[in-house]
Amino acid sequence: MNDNHKYLLPTYPDRGINIIRGEGVYLYDVNGKKYIDFGSNYGVSILGYGNKVILSALKSQIEKLINLHGSLGNPVRDQAARKLVNMCGKYYSQVYFCNSGTEAIEAALKFTKLTKRGNHIIAMQHSYHGKTLGALSVTAGEKYREPFTPLIWDVSFADFGTIENLKNSIKKDTIAIIIEPVQGEGGINPSPKGFLKAVRKLCDQNNLLLIIDEIQAGLGRTGSFLVSQNDGISADILCLGKGLAGGIPIGATVVSKNVAAHVPVHIHTSTFGGNPLAMSGILATLEFLSDKKIYRHIQETGDYFLKELKKIRHPKIIDARGVGLMIALELRENATWLLKSLQDKNIIAIPAGSNVVRFLPPYLITEKEIDVLIYALKEIFVK
Repeated sequence: MNDNHKYLLPTYPDRGINIIRGEGVYLYDVNGKKYIDFGSNYGVSILGYGNKVILSALKSQIEKLINLHGSLGNPVRDQAARKLVNMCGKYYSQVYFCNSGTEAIEAALKFTKLTKRGNHIIAMQHSYHGKTLGALSVTAGEKYREPFTPLIWDVSFADFGTIENLKNSIKKDTIAIIIEPVQGEGGINPSPKGFLKAVRKLCDQNNLLLIIDEIQAGLGRTGSFLVSQNDGISADILCLGKGLAGGIPIGATVVSKNVAAHVPVHIHTSTFGGNPLAMSGILATLEFLSDKKIYRHIQETGDYFLKELKKIRHPKIIDARGVGLMIALELRENATWLLKSLQDKNIIAIPAGSNVVRFLPPYLITEKEIDVLIYALKEIFVK
């Protein structure tokens, strides 16, 4: 263990570098070494580092009011809620603010229980919704689950992308289906064409709530504000987080009128949820995400990235896949060596499971930085 970190519980792997600042798509360590960031803090730093508009909004709010309990009104919170709900679509009614994606999932599960009688939820194989106990109940795989079983909810895991298997998973006390439109931690798996619409129809036919987790895939990551919007559907409950507040911790659970009508006062609250600092970050971020140019850039840059990645051929490589700036390179073996090799070449990428390298760069990435990565990968695999 690095002696500098001896007072920290080792719940994260130590990548052996100490980062002290960021600028644009670059991170800098204590020695001044510059890295291209293709991980964006697991999808948080969507607008890169040092964005002047974001920083100005946060600095201005810090000087006024950082935190305020939700029982006291605040105009910045009201503005952020209105802007976010409107951008999510007319089917949605209100939003609950918290501090992380997993908290947004916890709220979604509790709101589901308030709205429907029953205890059974259907999640997807290879899903990831967080590590708190409720979110962990709907997260697939024994890697995170096994030490904490039995978990809270009765959950079945259906095959992602197979509507018949999903139908067969429905029981008498099933109340909801929860799904990521593009699986992140599960390996960057986009849902097949038409699958989300079929899931929405299945929920309607069986009087189930649809919970869509766009914590990683939403907010422009795939080239549209929401993946579900691109597929022409809405959820009953939509979960957001990651880069929504410009880097400030945030989670948001956006709900339909029907769900909102079943959530009473006091039932689920958060001391820091909806704090004015995070709300100012939301307003500044949504201003950027209101400009259609950013989505064209994400689509075009993502297409170029994936096309160049697919050109790299090697026996160790199974597949390159993804959508927008949510891209994966799948290997036939554990990918830790490749993450380390890229880091040695001043490039930061992140894992998605044991054998997948995940690329979630800031939206301002260009073909120039992508070419640096592609060249590095070619050098690595030639060896």
